[in-house]
Amino acid sequence: MRYNRRRGLRMFAVAALLPMMALAQAQPAASPQDPISQEITQLVRNFLANVPKNDPKVFQEFFADDVIYTRAAGVTVGKADILKNIDVRAESTPEATFEADDFTVHPYGEMAVVNFRLIGHNVEKGQPTTYFRNTGTFLKRNGKWQAVAWQATKVPEKQ
Repeated sequence: MRYNRRRGLRMFAVAALLPMMALAQAQPAASPQDPISQEITQLVRNFLANVPKNDPKVFQEFFADDVIYTRAAGVTVGKADILKNIDVRAESTPEATFEADDFTVHPYGEMAVVNFRLIGHNVEKGQPTTYFRNTGTFLKRNGKWQAVAWQATKVPEKQ
């Protein structure tokens, strides 16, 4: 009986991993010059440049209606929460600006996964105040890329 359970678990794991392995092999890693990689990188850069404007339209266009966003604190939110919290962020860091570097983009047809380092600047202090590693999954619907999943992880400060 014990043997059958372990065998069943192994078979389940193999069956679950096979489609992911096939997808990973179907698309070679894209170069930074790949058109989709460039498009996604520019989309993220434009979004971050416009975040300080606190315009809900910027967030509305960037995030899909069904987005799942896991914040650095481990809290999962949806688009309604993101839109509701625009003013909270603006009040807590009114002079903050954002940029990104160290991009990796993996395009998969109408889907793309991006990872980058987000740098938060506080204009009053004139230097980077926070670093995050962000991973986002974009889906192209009706000719438009939108984030459908997002994960932000704060990079620990160096001691």
